[in-house]
Amino acid sequence: MAAVRVKATVVGNTLVVEEGVPLPQGTRVDVVLRPAGADAEGWDLSEEAWAEIDESIAEADRGELIPADVVLAELRALK
Repeated sequence: MAAVRVKATVVGNTLVVEEGVPLPQGTRVDVVLRPAGADAEGWDLSEEAWAEIDESIAEADRGELIPADVVLAELRALK
C-alpha cells in the first residue's frame, strides 16, 4: 500500500479515522500528534513539505542518520 495521509480523532484511546478511508485490518500507521485545541484541519503543509518529511523518514528507516553527538557539536559551534 502506498503512503496515504488520513486524519483521525482519538476517542477512548482509539484512533477513529475520518469517514471514507478504509484501512485493512493490521495496517501499521505513523501518528503525528498536534496539541489539544490546535486547528482542526491540521498543519498547513504543502505536498512538497510532506514529501520531504516522507523522504527523511525513509532515510532514517535505511539508517542514514547523523549521530546526535555530531549534530550537537555542530550546533554548539554555531554559538
